[in-house]
Amino acid sequence: MERKLNEEISTDCVIFGFDFERLNVLLVDRELVVNGRKYFKDLTLTGNHIYEDENLDDAAQRILFDLIGQNDIYLEQFHTFGDTQRTCRPNDILWIEHSGRNPMKRVISVGYVALLTKRNVVLEWKGRNVAWYPVSEIKDLAFDHMNIIQEALKYIRHKLEVEPSIGFELLPEKFTLSQLQTMFEVVFDIQLDKRNFRRKALKMKYIIPLNEKQTGVSNKPAQLYTFDREIYNNSKTLEGVGFLF
Repeated sequence: MERKLNEEISTDCVIFGFDFERLNVLLVDRELVVNGRKYFKDLTLTGNHIYEDENLDDAAQRILFDLIGQNDIYLEQFHTFGDTQRTCRPNDILWIEHSGRNPMKRVISVGYVALLTKRNVVLEWKGRNVAWYPVSEIKDLAFDHMNIIQEALKYIRHKLEVEPSIGFELLPEKFTLSQLQTMFEVVFDIQLDKRNFRRKALKMKYIIPLNEKQTGVSNKPAQLYTFDREIYNNSKTLEGVGFLF
């Protein structure tokens, strides 16, 4: 039996990836071509309507896995978007009409945010082009997806302030203190004092120094560190985690 989509509820996934220099978001092409005529081409977040027999978390996991082939990454629901004008721009109306749906029918989208290390994802053709874009360079997207990204940014910034562990989802298992600092800087769009940051980071018991240094770099190899979640969870209970900036 064919599964039926719910045309009034969708999920949109904001997939953030860190590349040691910038915070990026994964976007897909949206192109409308009818009988050889190209009407428009723009970009969207990855998302889809949920199936009638599917709960929201499962829908988000399905969408994430279909796009990047992974489902063991940080994924959390962060906001619901239900503005009556969220699908009313001309290109959006054309897109919805072409899909055989009523553009005047209200669609509520539940936003999910995913965090990962950009280099851990191998992008493949999914019927539409999929690519990383620096968050700071994105000017406009389809539907209300710019607003969704901004809300996702606000969410992870607040989350990092009270739950610093989620920041390590953007880093590989082994990282340098400079990479850790850059991660905080690009997420919060701030500049941090290197000496002060290092001093605070080295006081965090859950940031563990390794007997390893970087390899394959042109400059002086830096000390590598790792994040210990067990120590982090214990320190939350016993002494508080503290802030790194």
